Amino acid sequence: MTAGVENAELEYRILGPLEVLADGRPVAVRAAKQRALLASLLVDAGSVVPTDTLIARLWDEPPDGARNALQNYVLRLRRTLGSAAAAEPIRTCPRGYVIDVPEGALDLHRFDTLVDRARAAAAAHAPERAAALLGEALALWRGRPLSDVPSERLALEVVPALDERRLSALELRTDADFLLGRHADVLPRLRELTAAHPLQERFWAQRMLALYRSGRQGEALDCYATVSALLLDELGVDPGAELWRLHQRILTADPALSAPPTPRGPRAKGNLPAETTTFVGREALLRKTRTLLESARLVTLTGPGGVGKTRLALRAAAEAAWAFPHGAWLADLAPLTEPRLLDRAVAEALRIPDQSLRLGTEVLVEHLRERQLLLVLDNCEHVAEAAAELLGTLLGAAPGLRVLATSRQGLRAPGEYLLPVPPLGVPRQRGAAPSLTRCEAVRLLADRAEACAPHFRITARNQEAVGRLCRRLDGIPLAIELAAVRLGTLSAEEVLDRLDDRFRLLSATGPHHQRTLRGVVDWSHDLCDERERRLWAGVSVFSGGFDLAAAEAVCPEDPDGETVSCRDFGQAGAACTGASWVEPARKDASRAPGVVAGGPDREDVVDVLAALVHKSVLTVDTTGSPARYRMLETLRQYGQGRLRETGRQVPLRRRHCAHYGSLAARAAAQWCGPGEVAWLSRLRLESPNLRAALDFSVTGEGDAAAGLEIAANLTRTRYWFFSSSLGEGRHWLTHALDLAPEAPVPLRSCGLALAAWIALCQGDQPAAERFLAEAVRLGGAVEDGVTPAVLAYMEGAFALLAHSDAGSIALLAHARERFRAGGQVGDAHMATMMWAMAAAFLGERGAALAAGREYAAEADAHRAGWAHSWGLWGMGLAELRHGDAHRSLGLFRDSLRRQWAIGDRWGPVWGVEALAWAATATGDHGRAARLMGAAARLLRTTGVALTGLKPLHVAHVEAEHRLRAALGEDAYAAAYAEGTQTRDPVRLALGGAAAAR
Repeated sequence: MTAGVENAELEYRILGPLEVLADGRPVAVRAAKQRALLASLLVDAGSVVPTDTLIARLWDEPPDGARNALQNYVLRLRRTLGSAAAAEPIRTCPRGYVIDVPEGALDLHRFDTLVDRARAAAAAHAPERAAALLGEALALWRGRPLSDVPSERLALEVVPALDERRLSALELRTDADFLLGRHADVLPRLRELTAAHPLQERFWAQRMLALYRSGRQGEALDCYATVSALLLDELGVDPGAELWRLHQRILTADPALSAPPTPRGPRAKGNLPAETTTFVGREALLRKTRTLLESARLVTLTGPGGVGKTRLALRAAAEAAWAFPHGAWLADLAPLTEPRLLDRAVAEALRIPDQSLRLGTEVLVEHLRERQLLLVLDNCEHVAEAAAELLGTLLGAAPGLRVLATSRQGLRAPGEYLLPVPPLGVPRQRGAAPSLTRCEAVRLLADRAEACAPHFRITARNQEAVGRLCRRLDGIPLAIELAAVRLGTLSAEEVLDRLDDRFRLLSATGPHHQRTLRGVVDWSHDLCDERERRLWAGVSVFSGGFDLAAAEAVCPEDPDGETVSCRDFGQAGAACTGASWVEPARKDASRAPGVVAGGPDREDVVDVLAALVHKSVLTVDTTGSPARYRMLETLRQYGQGRLRETGRQVPLRRRHCAHYGSLAARAAAQWCGPGEVAWLSRLRLESPNLRAALDFSVTGEGDAAAGLEIAANLTRTRYWFFSSSLGEGRHWLTHALDLAPEAPVPLRSCGLALAAWIALCQGDQPAAERFLAEAVRLGGAVEDGVTPAVLAYMEGAFALLAHSDAGSIALLAHARERFRAGGQVGDAHMATMMWAMAAAFLGERGAALAAGREYAAEADAHRAGWAHSWGLWGMGLAELRHGDAHRSLGLFRDSLRRQWAIGDRWGPVWGVEALAWAATATGDHGRAARLMGAAARLLRTTGVALTGLKPLHVAHVEAEHRLRAALGEDAYAAAYAEGTQTRDPVRLALGGAAAAR
């Protein structure tokens, strides 16, 4: 008896050999007449097939009693299908019989639907979408239709019609490929089609056109000679009018035959991660998910942990991405601990640059309003309420937005469509090995076992145990993957026996699937040695991944102490001291209750990590350097539970916070050096861990002073500027300041000054003035060598940017010298940059040019990529205002090119703006007006308030007035509008055509 799945959804396939599947596993229909009967019903599925038609399809010469025989075959077929189906699919009607096929359950219906959608896409001038749909449709064909069905009538009347539908789809696919400029790519396909269907003139025409557009005119003419001879020999006719006209146009090299321009404008690719393992099963659920995304604005995949929601969402999003010109984007919410930062987390995932005071929701709405985009929100359960509120706003404001969410529960958002993700189908009864391996759960087990147990095979001896194992694991993918690891050292029967022992120990309370997964994870945990168990729990404190150095710093039994302090902001021994979390060496007698010895030493961590990777507890990505380790969220939550049980959670969170505090401090100390760009990339990569450290520092178990130091050091590295998250930086600074009133005065004063700096850059002068006044009141009397420099820097920056006060030059020069004396290279460089800018805007010619040269030389000497780009910008500003405006163009352009290359999201705003000023000064008025529009687009996108930065605003207004006078109002407005509509302002500024529109 064939294995079956009770109450399964049946799927039928006739575009090839006849197949019936129940939840992905074949249902045997062996009798020849039953196969012919089923095929006869399926080709007209949903319609009544008259009895006489069925008899004619089953028998070439119907026997006596054919009607009774037909009834008998119908009865047997009903039994075969009914044993596997949730409902009886075959109904008797007065004139004959009908088979009810659910939507999407017959491959022919899916093929026709996809082709119809492709035709609509082609009519709507969307060839890329049409080509993708046709590719999906043609992939449904597995060979000649009904090739194993013994029916001459079907072979003569139905199969040729089905073949014609396929050929028509192939013709449409080639037309779509032509519109996409894929002329050379389609030649192998057309060569096969003309060989298989030599009398189909349309395929010959397409082949000739493809050859011509590929620069192979002679071969195109040879094709015409070949098909002419074939038609004459076989049919005694000449080529048709269409083929003849194409031949004539090729002979005369008709310009109209040239390839049409490919669709303009780059498509955003999004940020979906590449798959690292094969995707097994879920075909019907994938189709349903994609179909829902076409009609529903919000689809939430729900189900218990480990059931495969994330993997399904990512695969569905990747397959649907072609329909979204602005890409498919993943926002993983698992590391998010503060629901109030949800909007900013989504904005960061979408790579939206924003430095403004606007709410994160407003930024998202503006970005998404005119875009067609798919957003994947993964792991929403812990922020479900905030997610529902945010999505309600976004979906209401952005009609082109589609959202695919994953959560263990529904979000209860307006318009939400819940799609439960069930476990994989499991075999119910014993079956032959080839049939068993068609079952999704068994396929996954075999696929994952192959990686760690290459000699494992499903055989007649172990097939029953394999089937029982998959049933015992309830088809939960994560449970299957963990069990598959053990097949390298245990037989399927032994794995099953040990699982049964584990499940007997579990409580009978709670949902069944949760008990199953807990049992498998418990078993995997128990099979680890003590060092592996402790490291599993230890690395659960990381968010979004970690490297070996982090694990060695945070997770050993007695690690060296890590200190988070702000001493790097000043000299060693300065009065500024923050939190110090040094885990003391402990003897056995002094261990906390429940803490067990036996964790890995620092030098052993790499070996224990390798063991956890081998056991599928961790995954590792070695494509970059250093390698990054990650843990599935379900396993991470399990590890956190174990960590709480042993009383180690708070100490390890402190070590985690100390490690990333030290990372931020080292980045700040090494700012403006050869490793500057690498530090920015690393801080970006560690954003989830930095947020986790900041979040812990402002909770009851943490130390807000340490959080203040982390936020301050990240501000010193320009991390918030570089990642377009000034609002988040201000949030952490002000939150930590509020919670750390007793923090050392230098630390509070520096924190307030940095908050003033961010507010000033956001254009929020009132807040900047309040923060600065408080910083001066608090730290004005401190003489630690650093605090006075910080305050002088902020007072100078405020005088420059808020008031265009020439006194800012002296203040910034003083701050620069104080920072230098304290060895604060990065802070001194920032003071130098602002000093040179103040000199250019407000100083005399000689001093301004000298300051610009000194700033550029200093940045070049430090071999710092980001600093050097701003050195070029500063020199360009000095040349523009006091020297050679034509030279400033090259300097600004070089600066912009370097900033764009390193992913700076703040600098290009001012690079494009400054190029507009320089183009104005050199008389290139039309280009200058376009650049003014492009800069306005960047300013709007990033949310920068130019009016709050007085010298830059004055320069902008001066250039605008000159352009209006030179061009006239109408010409200026037209050129400015052209700039605002460009897709890529930076490309335009660097010399790209305005066709970037």
